[in-house]
Amino acid sequence: MCVHRWQGLLFFTGISLVWFCPGDGNCNFQTIVSSGTKCPLTKLDSESVAPMAKQAFYGWKIVWAILVQLTFTSGLSFYNHAIYLNALAAQPNFDVQSASTAVSIFFLSGGFTGLYVAKLVQDYDPRVSITLGAVMASLSLCALPFVANLVQLFAVYVVFGSGFAASALIPATTLVTRWFRRRRAVALSVASTGLSLGGVVLTPLSAFMIDTLGFRLAMPLLALLFVMGVVPVALIWLRPDPESMGLLPDGDSPVQGEQSSGPKLAADSARAAEQGLTFQQARRKRFFWGTSLAYIFLMLAQVGGIAHQYGLSREQLDDAQTALVVAILPVASIVGRLIGGWVVERGSIKVFAVCMMLLQAGSLSMLAGGFSVVTLCVGLFLFGASVGNLLMLQPLILAEAFGAREYARIFSVSNLMSSMGTAIGPALLGFVYVAGDNRYMIPYLVASAAGCVGLMLFLSGGRLAQSESPASET
Repeated sequence: MCVHRWQGLLFFTGISLVWFCPGDGNCNFQTIVSSGTKCPLTKLDSESVAPMAKQAFYGWKIVWAILVQLTFTSGLSFYNHAIYLNALAAQPNFDVQSASTAVSIFFLSGGFTGLYVAKLVQDYDPRVSITLGAVMASLSLCALPFVANLVQLFAVYVVFGSGFAASALIPATTLVTRWFRRRRAVALSVASTGLSLGGVVLTPLSAFMIDTLGFRLAMPLLALLFVMGVVPVALIWLRPDPESMGLLPDGDSPVQGEQSSGPKLAADSARAAEQGLTFQQARRKRFFWGTSLAYIFLMLAQVGGIAHQYGLSREQLDDAQTALVVAILPVASIVGRLIGGWVVERGSIKVFAVCMMLLQAGSLSMLAGGFSVVTLCVGLFLFGASVGNLLMLQPLILAEAFGAREYARIFSVSNLMSSMGTAIGPALLGFVYVAGDNRYMIPYLVASAAGCVGLMLFLSGGRLAQSESPASET
């Protein structure tokens, strides 16, 4: 019910309706839509605004906010490792090998920390985890130029990896899983585009800042950029789940009769949130282990291939040409992921996953051939398309198979396993490169073989099937 002090703004363009009525908080747009209550100062009721309310589903704000968040977390961590390592290797206390070991520690610490992040996200507002993680990561970036020995370097990277885990994929994909069901594939494809966008936008900026300002001055500024790009977006736009705003996943409206009200909507929201399996139930499924083990090898192949793409390109091109060619992969990743989300929404997610695994193995084999500049560019584009989709598919497959009930915990365990492949991949391909007379043919064939092993493990998991009942113990 409105109070006498009110302000209204009605703006209609045919696409959106914005209606603001601050007062006692009971005559806002969402209350009218969800309960059917009429505001005595307007003639709009739930029937007239429901179609527009669906168009303005808040979940899409969540998606765009996560895209921005992942742009900063990935661009200033995952894609920037090579830049940080080069700066560290230029210092007398470190070399390329020791700096590369720090990257492996980053991924492993992030994987183990993810187990605790999952519980934090499950029990509390995910914004708590995101904020703490962003602060931890930024402090690590600030400390990085001042490390004097390996112990300090590894300790900083442990904190850095933990901060990344708390602020990136686990809370981000959990939020998308809670807010979407039918349109989860498209929502996740858009949100996870930030993973690649960070490499396109922030990595060149980081390299320019370090070259221009120096390592010690640039890193605190990048740390500040990390916090400012993540924390305000999370606190202002993110919300823990649809129920917290009286909504249902995908912006669905509850079946309402004349007497339907807020409690009915809350019950529908609670039931939607509880659909799926517990972690204890999911870990008994062959599909969980098939998928999780597969991603160890898929990520080994993927991250190893990404880490060595510059050296691979340098075998055929000069520095200027190589700088242009390596931009193909992140661009293809963005394009492939957006197309992939559209395809998955309309077809079988498992068939599409198998196709992407075949594409990854095939493109890595093409890159191993080193036939020409044309095959190099085509191979990088196809590899990038598989990279974008396989990163998106892991959380999406787990959400489709096991539901949203304990998704954060299920994904955190699977992510821990895949992080082992992520940590091993660059070092393994580097070792094979040295053993193979400093040529990249054999390392990329090894990566292709790892991708094939991942495909076979994924197929061994059997069919994708989800139990909708929270109490089921299938």
